[in-house]
Amino acid sequence: MKTIGAAADYILRLTGPSQPLVGIILGSGLGKLADSIKDAQIIPYRDIPGFPLSTATGHKGNFIYGWLGDKPVVAMQGRFHGYEGYPMSLVTMPVRVMKRLGVEYLFVSNAAGGANPDYKTGDLMIIRDHISMHPNPLIGPNLDEMGPRFPDMTCAYDPELIAQAEQIAARLGIPVRKGIYFSSTGPTYETPAEVRFYRMIGADALGMSTTPEVIVARHCGLRVFGVSVITNQANTENIERNLNDGEDVVRAADAAADKMTRLFGELIASL
Repeated sequence: MKTIGAAADYILRLTGPSQPLVGIILGSGLGKLADSIKDAQIIPYRDIPGFPLSTATGHKGNFIYGWLGDKPVVAMQGRFHGYEGYPMSLVTMPVRVMKRLGVEYLFVSNAAGGANPDYKTGDLMIIRDHISMHPNPLIGPNLDEMGPRFPDMTCAYDPELIAQAEQIAARLGIPVRKGIYFSSTGPTYETPAEVRFYRMIGADALGMSTTPEVIVARHCGLRVFGVSVITNQANTENIERNLNDGEDVVRAADAAADKMTRLFGELIASL
């Protein structure tokens, strides 16, 4: 808790006492939404006490404080991952810092591979539930001042926010999917056999992040909304044309970022 408090206090000294309503975590290639934040104060992660550095492709590594429309927000332009060598306590620390800053909602995004064969590159998938293969970030002594020992995850992704987002997407003419996000540790992409297996157990999209942050957000009592940008179609055959590439993922995410930015912006405006 001392590290969380020190990070929050440092940010508050720069931003003043105004509390952000929404925290936003932007995944690979999706940092473009940060450009829509007005009166932005950009705080590099390297300057925040106790913060790790983001080393993943497409993650700029900035904490951004400002306004989307008339709502105060704080956004992470890039996140942390277990595959970078960070423990879950550090991967998820920014969520707890956001809670200390006053955030009530957490919006998460990620670039994800398709497991559902109907999904195409560039599709947006509203996350309705997840399957997590990461070590649970709540293992260890419970932070009682943050939340209960055994938090409920029945509605990890807020049903009211999902319904609002579907209505907004229909009004804006943005096609959206709604499915289950499966997260494993990475950093290897899934084998075709794994894709087939994960699909068999219910996965629609596959990634390497997000679920630890969502678990901690629910532990803190934050309402969560999540979107995956599908950056490649389901790879279920061992043939070279199906090879995955990190730069391709970032390019595909960037191409779809405008749609996600509009959806996030309109949903945040409705809060």
